[in-house]
Amino acid sequence: MTRTRTKIALLALCVTLLLVAGVWLLKQQRAAEPLSEEAVLKLFSEVVTLVRQSYVEKVEDKKLMQGAITGMLAALDPHSAFLPPTSFQEMRVSTSGEFGGLGIEITIKDGKLTVVSPIEDTPAFRAGIKAGDHIVRIGDEPTRGMSINNAVKRMRGEKGTKVTIHIMRQEFAEPRPFTLARDIIKVRSLRSATLMPGFGYIRIAQFQERTGNDFIAALDKLRAESNGTLKGLVLDLRNNPGGLLEQAVAVANSFIGEGGSDPLIVYTKGRTESSRTVFNASIGPKEPLYPMVVLINGGSASASEIVAGALQDHKRAVVMGTQSFGKGSVQSVLPLRGGNGLLLTTARYYTPSGRSIQAKGITPDIHVPQRDFAEPDGKKGSRRELREEDLLNHFDSDRSPEPPSAEPLPKLASQYRKDFQLVRALELLRGWETLRRIGHKP
Repeated sequence: MTRTRTKIALLALCVTLLLVAGVWLLKQQRAAEPLSEEAVLKLFSEVVTLVRQSYVEKVEDKKLMQGAITGMLAALDPHSAFLPPTSFQEMRVSTSGEFGGLGIEITIKDGKLTVVSPIEDTPAFRAGIKAGDHIVRIGDEPTRGMSINNAVKRMRGEKGTKVTIHIMRQEFAEPRPFTLARDIIKVRSLRSATLMPGFGYIRIAQFQERTGNDFIAALDKLRAESNGTLKGLVLDLRNNPGGLLEQAVAVANSFIGEGGSDPLIVYTKGRTESSRTVFNASIGPKEPLYPMVVLINGGSASASEIVAGALQDHKRAVVMGTQSFGKGSVQSVLPLRGGNGLLLTTARYYTPSGRSIQAKGITPDIHVPQRDFAEPDGKKGSRRELREEDLLNHFDSDRSPEPPSAEPLPKLASQYRKDFQLVRALELLRGWETLRRIGHKP
């Protein structure tokens, strides 16, 4: 009898414990359920009230609200941001091509402040900052959790003032300091040169307010230097962080839509079908169908990827180099009251064939990593291949050497002849011209 009562008591205890555990688990599940919009608003109001009442120092409501807006936008993506009047003005100035700073285009990638590309002929470029570098500190301030706007604000300043940034790179064992003197960053949109008679080169550093017009002028200049006819063109978009969409469209417009063909350059698509925006080439004269190579790398982003993708989809150019950055989202700059601004991601870019650039980038038709040339024969580091004349007891030639069947590579200017990717691009164009000359259609 006693044993029976004991068993009943133990059973009752187990049931009670199970019921208690069940109630506890139900409460935990309810606690983990997402809050309704109304509850979230009440929670926000509650937090603001507690900060007003209990924070160690008095905080202005304006600061609290701006902080809330900044945090809200930072939670969306790395590019959306609230722009106070100073930052809003700086953004307008930067697209005009002149501002004080170091010359670095940055983004947030995998939670790290990352260099998209250094701008040519700036303190960052001359110091050897590279695309893909992680900026771990600016001055004494760690960058983890730092917004892009805050980072830009810390790196910009008056000409001559110095700032130290700590860089982490794959080959570095630990972050290295780079102390840079700020300068007036006058971003020259593009430059051009004739690599050899008939073969032109245009380098676009960034798409600014006059890039489209400057590009047409550069083409005319190259044509004049080549007796009125271009045999080929290298369009260099390496380390081009982007810029103004309409200027990228203007550059692509020179080559797309020939003879009534598909004029689509790029389109954007947002949350709804009505948000789709299409950018077509204009009707009118286009550049002749000479061979063309577009150079890209990991520092090519946004607007430069649009141009490369459009020319690739239309089979108007061969894209050469390495995978581009993959920044395929559209940021709209919206003015707000009080001189503030809103940088908001509103859509994604798509190439004419429907490819999304976002987080994928443009894959080159010909993969050519940048590397150093071998030293001339006999110098340290020479990588000349083994030849017959190097073998023991080789036969000497009994006739005079034959002339080469093709022209040697021209003596390029010093800033070009050590550029491995550019020389490969020029060789491709020259090979294209050779095939055309002997009757083959490349």
